[in-house]
Amino acid sequence: MRILALDAALAQCTAAIVADQQALAVRRESATRGHAALLPVMVDAVLEEGGLRATDLDLVAVTVGPGSFTGIRAGLALAHGIGRAADIEVVGVTVGEALADSLPYLGGRQLWATIDSRRGRIFLERDGAVTSESLDALPVAAGRIALAGDAAPTVAAWLAARGIDVMLTDARMPIARHIAVVAERRLAGALPPLTAQPLYVDPPEARLPAGGLRPPPTG
Repeated sequence: MRILALDAALAQCTAAIVADQQALAVRRESATRGHAALLPVMVDAVLEEGGLRATDLDLVAVTVGPGSFTGIRAGLALAHGIGRAADIEVVGVTVGEALADSLPYLGGRQLWATIDSRRGRIFLERDGAVTSESLDALPVAAGRIALAGDAAPTVAAWLAARGIDVMLTDARMPIARHIAVVAERRLAGALPPLTAQPLYVDPPEARLPAGGLRPPPTG
């Protein structure tokens, strides 16, 4: 199966062609903003390197969150545009699912995927649920914990200070091959369905002006 994997949920953009669970072409760039401009160029590059057109693809796999509000929207908008134009499925994958697939052995530890949401808070994905947590009021950990995600070092320090048995993994960002593998499993029915729509935990920071939107110009 030839899969286009896209990720813009965190502070990077990734586009890759994955075939038979192996990455054929990958573009990855650190980015805290500008995902919407970067991703289409990266997709063109990996398609060209892979010698493919969009219509040659079997599936588009895309991260749905948790993460950056604007990054998630950019990745999903492009994924759905390509999917509609090429008449192929678009399958959503959470950041935690992609990270977990890159960590096949945890020695019986529960995986916490921790994403920096700024302002002293994190998004915590565990056991199929995502919550927004304050660093100074993290949930009580039952048993031994393994940490992944871009906030993992910070969370590890907090948990260790509370005497929690915690293991810090080296998984920080979703990897394209694992995004594709999880999406392929989901398409085959091996994972619960997940709508390829934004997984927002907190409300967006943008707010309407107190007086509402300006009326459209009349002439």
